[in-house]
Amino acid sequence: MVQVGEYERANGTKVRAHSRWHPGARREQTIFAVIALAVVGFGSSGGGSADGAGTSEQLPRPQQTGVNPVHFPGWDKPAPRPTPTVSYPIRWDRSQ
Repeated sequence: MVQVGEYERANGTKVRAHSRWHPGARREQTIFAVIALAVVGFGSSGGGSADGAGTSEQLPRPQQTGVNPVHFPGWDKPAPRPTPTVSYPIRWDRSQ
């Protein structure tokens, strides 16, 4: 889309900023929409099963395999807190 800024016509009429379509864009979008609707229409009109047998048999549903809530090793006893390796400030020579 083309963004048209605010401007004033020769007769003094002020025109607000707006956007407009490129020439031919509406026709192209209409063609695209018709093709998309045709694809959706043909895609959903299959009705039968994938192998073409047309059986009304239901597929088996998946069974739950996980156990909730999940517990990881060491869940009940947290790891010990880290201790600092030195207890004094380290002085750096900043004269360089």
